[in-house]
Amino acid sequence: MTATPSRIPIDIRRFPWVKPLVVDYAWHYERLSAFYAGDPRNPQAWRDAIVRCQRHPRPRQTIADILDAQQRQRGAPPEALAATEKLRAPETVAVVTGQQAGLFGGPLFTLLKALTAIQLARQIEAQHGVAAVAMFWIDAEDHDWNEVKSCRVLDAELTTQVLDVGNPSGAGTEPVARLCLDEGVDRVIADLTAALPHTEFTVPLLDGLRTAYRGGATMADAFGRWLDSLLGPWGLIVYDAADPRAKPLVADLFAAELERPGGTTRMAAEAGEALQQLGYTAQAAPQPGTSALFDLRRGRKPIRILDASPAQFDAGDGATTQAALVARVRSAPSEFGPNVLLRPLVQDTLFPTACYVAGPNELAYLGQLREVYDTFGVPMPLMYQRATATLLDAAGARFLARHNLPLESLHARDESVLNRLLEAQLPPDVERSLRDLAGMLEEQTGRLAVSVARVDATLDGAVRSWLGRAQDDLKKLHGKVVQAEKRKDETLRRQFRQTQAQAFPDGHAQEREIGFVYFLNKYGPALIDRLLDELTPPDMGTHSVLIL
Repeated sequence: MTATPSRIPIDIRRFPWVKPLVVDYAWHYERLSAFYAGDPRNPQAWRDAIVRCQRHPRPRQTIADILDAQQRQRGAPPEALAATEKLRAPETVAVVTGQQAGLFGGPLFTLLKALTAIQLARQIEAQHGVAAVAMFWIDAEDHDWNEVKSCRVLDAELTTQVLDVGNPSGAGTEPVARLCLDEGVDRVIADLTAALPHTEFTVPLLDGLRTAYRGGATMADAFGRWLDSLLGPWGLIVYDAADPRAKPLVADLFAAELERPGGTTRMAAEAGEALQQLGYTAQAAPQPGTSALFDLRRGRKPIRILDASPAQFDAGDGATTQAALVARVRSAPSEFGPNVLLRPLVQDTLFPTACYVAGPNELAYLGQLREVYDTFGVPMPLMYQRATATLLDAAGARFLARHNLPLESLHARDESVLNRLLEAQLPPDVERSLRDLAGMLEEQTGRLAVSVARVDATLDGAVRSWLGRAQDDLKKLHGKVVQAEKRKDETLRRQFRQTQAQAFPDGHAQEREIGFVYFLNKYGPALIDRLLDELTPPDMGTHSVLIL
C-alpha cells in the first residue's frame, strides 16, 4: 500500500470560490503592484520593507511598556514577555496579524494567521539577520458582537454544533472590549463539553478555557489570555487594541484625519474604482461624508462630515467645528478609534510592521490604502497571505486518494459526486448491459422507423416518440440500479459524508467554519508544532491539505 503523504499542496486556482485578486496577488503580482508596497516573493522587497520600517520613528519604549503591562495582567508566558523586550531595540521589526476576539479563539483561520506571523518572523531573522517578533492585534474596538459570540465545532457524528455565549448588556453597540462575560460563559463551556468527542486532551483543554473565559472578564481579555497560553510560548505578542494608554501615541494621526476631512474616504474609494476597472472587486466601500474615525464615548458612532469648508463635524451630539474636534482628539484621544481604513495606519504608527499577514478580504481592502499611507507619511508594510489549510484525519485522506477525488469536489451540497462514485462501483457487466441495451434500442428503432415510413410516413414520429419513452424508462431503471447500489454500499456513503463533513462542514470551508478549539481537542497541543512544521515556509497561492 502506498503511504499517504502528510501534506498535499493544492493550487488555489483550482478553487472557484477564491477571489481573482487573491489569485493574482499570489501568482501575478505585477498586475497589482500599483496598489501594494512590494512583492513578498521578492527578497529585495523584504529588504526594502525592513529598512523603511527601521528608519521610521516610533515610540518603542512607551508601546513596549504598554505591551508588557497587558501581558503581565493576562499572565502571559516568559517567551512572550521576552519578545516584547526585543521590540525595544531600534532595529527590531514586527510581523503583525490580527482578528476580532472570537469565542474560544475563533475559527481555524485565526490560528493559521497567528502561525503564519510566527513563521515569517523566524524567516526574517534567518534570511535577513534582523531581529523580528510576531504580533497579534486584537480588534477589541469592533462592536459586531454577532461576529464573535459564537463558535462552531463538530460533534462525534461530525455534525456542526453552534455554541453561543449569549448577549450581555450593550451587545451590538459597545466595543467588545467593554462587554463582560456573564454566567452564560459557564453554560457555553458546558455545551462545548457535551459537544466535543472526549479525548485524552479534553480535560486540560477545558481547564485552560475556564481560566481564560470566566464571568466578569471582557471578551477581548478572555481571547487574549487564551492566545497567550497557546502561542505565547512561541513568542507571539498579543495586543489589545482598545488599551486607552496607547491612544495618545496616535493622537496626531487622529488629528491629521480630521484636518483633511473626507480625504481618507476619497482616496480609498478612488483606489477601489481603479481595482474595479481592472476586473477586481473593491472590498471597502467608504461612505462619502464620513471620516475614518469613530467616537467611542457612547457606543461606537461614526463621525460625519457636515461641511468641508469651513469643516463641520457631527460626532453624535450635534455639529462641532473642526478646531473643537481636533482639540478634543488631542486632549482625550481614548474617546476615539479608527475605522477599517485608518486602523492599519494606527497599527503601523505604533509598531515597526515590516509585514502584515492578511486574510483574503483584508488583502483586498488593504490594496485601497497605498495612497492613504503615503499621505500620512507612514511606511506601508508588505502584505502576505495567511496560510490556508484543511485538516483531515487519515481515513478521510485515504478516501480521497482511493477514489482519486479532488478536495474541491466535496464542496457541492448535492449528491452528484457520491452518485458518480457509486456508479463507478457497479459491476462492469451491469453497466455494460445497460449501455448495450441503450445502443440496441436506438439502432433497432432507427431501422423500424425506416421500415414503417414506407407504409405510412406519419408513423416515423410515433416510432421516435416511443424511443424517447423507452430511453426515459431505461434512465429510470439505471437510476434504480444506482439507488440499489447506494443502499447496498452504505460504507462508501458513510466515508463520503464523513470526509465531506470534515472538509466542508455545512458547505463552508473548514478553516472559516470550525473553531480551532475542536482540533486542539482532537489532536492536542502538538497540533501547533505540527502546523508550524508542515506550513513552513508559508506558501502564498497554495492550499494545504494536512493529514493528521
